[in-house]
Amino acid sequence: MKYVGEVPQEDAATGERSTRNRVARSILDHGPSTVADLAKRLGLTQAAVRRHLDALAGDEVVEAKEQRVYGARTRGRPAKVFALTDCGRDAFDQSYDKLAADALTWISRAAGGGEQGEAAVTAFARARIAAQAEAYREAVEAAPPEQRTEALARALSADGYAATARSAPVGEQLCQHHCPVAHVAEQFPQLCEAETEVFSALLGTHVQRLATIAHGDGVCTTYIPKTSHTSTSDLSTSHTSTSQTSHSASASTAGRNPA
Repeated sequence: MKYVGEVPQEDAATGERSTRNRVARSILDHGPSTVADLAKRLGLTQAAVRRHLDALAGDEVVEAKEQRVYGARTRGRPAKVFALTDCGRDAFDQSYDKLAADALTWISRAAGGGEQGEAAVTAFARARIAAQAEAYREAVEAAPPEQRTEALARALSADGYAATARSAPVGEQLCQHHCPVAHVAEQFPQLCEAETEVFSALLGTHVQRLATIAHGDGVCTTYIPKTSHTSTSDLSTSHTSTSQTSHSASASTAGRNPA
């Protein structure tokens, strides 16, 4: 039975999150702030502000710092201020996707556009994933052959791709449940293609990209057929030898995740 004036639990939780977001946004807009500053700007009690700051600090969105004092110091300890962490800043839209897309567009145009521009973007995409692939290679090589896809999934997860590996008919599926560059890859599929090439090189076999988040699918899914695993000690050599095959396979991203 609901009593008059009773606030549903889910509504209360939503209100708490909304106020917490206002506190974080105020710090973003005005810089490091004291509890008193935040209470005045937001029309809240200082006790309420402290409660929200404690929750934000627990989520590593804000951190307490000693306030910088310019000029002569007054007596007593400087007031504590709360500032956003790097994690907290990343929670707000900072137009990184647009910046990345604009940069790739510039690279394409600077190379002359057309096929030359596409080749320049492809070269960038390959160089970018190659820089990440060293850590992936170490993880794959350290794992037994039958666990290499799972090892690659763990390495990808450490980079924010929320990846998992699972059995599939006559092979395995590598699923990436998040893609940090999905919006940019919608415009520049070379990012997906270069990634697929590297997966092929790391696992020592031809792989097939079945679905991508950038294409509108819910999960990026790569099929790895069951085969004898070869050494990945020389990534650059393997990458060169498999890039032509992987490119043609990765270009076909219109499929949907069959799972």
